[in-house]
Amino acid sequence: MKVLLIGSGGREHALAWKIAQSPKLTALYAAPGNPGIAEEATIVALDTENHKAVVGFCREQAIDFVVVGPEGPLVAGLADELRAAGIPVFGPSAAAARLEGSKGFTKDLCAKYGIPTGAYRRFTDAEAAKAYVREQGAPIVIKADGLAAGKGVTVAMTLDEALAAVDECFAGAFGAAGAEVVVEAYLDGEEASFFCLCDGKTVLPLASAQDHKRVGNGDTGPNTGGMGAYSPAPVMTAEMVERTMKEIIEPTVRGMADSGHPFTGVFFAGLMITEKGPELIEYNVRFGDPECQVLMMRMKSDLLPLLYAAATGTLVGMTAEWHDEVALTVVMASRGYPGTYEKNTPIETLPAACAATTKVFHAGTAIKDGKLVASGGRVLNVTAMGKTVSDAKDAAYAALRGVVWQNGFYRNDIGWRAVARERA
Repeated sequence: MKVLLIGSGGREHALAWKIAQSPKLTALYAAPGNPGIAEEATIVALDTENHKAVVGFCREQAIDFVVVGPEGPLVAGLADELRAAGIPVFGPSAAAARLEGSKGFTKDLCAKYGIPTGAYRRFTDAEAAKAYVREQGAPIVIKADGLAAGKGVTVAMTLDEALAAVDECFAGAFGAAGAEVVVEAYLDGEEASFFCLCDGKTVLPLASAQDHKRVGNGDTGPNTGGMGAYSPAPVMTAEMVERTMKEIIEPTVRGMADSGHPFTGVFFAGLMITEKGPELIEYNVRFGDPECQVLMMRMKSDLLPLLYAAATGTLVGMTAEWHDEVALTVVMASRGYPGTYEKNTPIETLPAACAATTKVFHAGTAIKDGKLVASGGRVLNVTAMGKTVSDAKDAAYAALRGVVWQNGFYRNDIGWRAVARERA
């Protein structure tokens, strides 16, 4: 099978690494890729925002299957154009991708189909939104409706913080994504991420993970795209997984099918495990980043046929097998992230990978003048396996000490909640 992978981040490096292991693969191409992905795939100079160019490349190279990594191209309708050209593609239609592309759309779906989630209101006017915030009080959650690279959400613990977040959205901090704002109730509990493949009708549960959104140790500071993650999430017990499937995932599948926009691809459910059980925070329509990195490390099955089955409506009877060990990843980011940061700082040394237990996935990296440099905010994902979260954490941080990059920083406490559980 000849495969084209769309994307350039740590998630796509993890997907490329896993797809490259498939005996069904004959050739793997990636666009735009990164230096890590280049170790697994042939990088092609392709403008992925030019959908006709992508379709043309697939025809020229007789590509059998396209895997779309990030959410942007999906929301923009790349999967629709590929399907219209008869090219199988992993990822939802633009209409189905609204589950991530519009937080208001998802909240309305939850209301219609009785999916447990926080109470909410949608606003296109700052003063009306702020009046509602004052009425509800803090803590409260402010979300830019559209895509904001993981940064459009403020969990406001004070009224002033909430009001400032509303102003920030409507002032254009997140571009068009903030033209509408969703204000929702604060959910108290423990967060977890849950992943399933779906072919429009059949759902295959994959695994759980837990990530660390805030930039600082102790889950402090502003939200980021994610500073680290581990899998599985201890809070996602067998009972909680069963409830999540019945109360959240299955009604979503029915709702999307009823709306005429059946969902194919991966459901990434961001959950809050409250005293009442699982409640939906939000959906993403692609693998998480950095959650994908730990999922791919733990996956025992061949990924490629699972993705292809989800894309072609043949998921019935498919299973996914997992290693029992825990995987944990630590994100190394450029100093200043998630604010402004210096680009093209040199990465002098990376630790040698041990294929079975440790791997450094490239996210925001590039080659400049023949040398590896940091080109983004989140730059490296140092990932390791272990029998326990503590073991995986120790292995990841040991590998991380082998990175020589003067402008990098990272959190020291990834997995802290699960480690505390193990030691209790």
